[in-house]
Amino acid sequence: MNDKIKINLQMAGASYPLTINREDEQMVREAAKQVDLRLNAYREHYQSVSAERIIAMVAYQFSLENLQQKQRNDTEPYTTKIKELTKVLEDYFKEP
Repeated sequence: MNDKIKINLQMAGASYPLTINREDEQMVREAAKQVDLRLNAYREHYQSVSAERIIAMVAYQFSLENLQQKQRNDTEPYTTKIKELTKVLEDYFKEP
């Protein structure tokens, strides 16, 4: 059974035909809604700025938030510390 569906995503005043996984439809539509909300907010606030610049500002904002989220979810420092502590404990228990 094919779990792909075809949708027409409305975003930024244009229609985008997409084929997506059925279970992703709600998330895909919500993402488009978030783009439209931000575009409209920027358009209201920066009425004299070109559409291209507004789209770039929205893309930058989403990219920055994505990078901040990745940084918050970075477990590398904790993993490294746990490895160090594990080695200390292993060395301790190896001693006679």
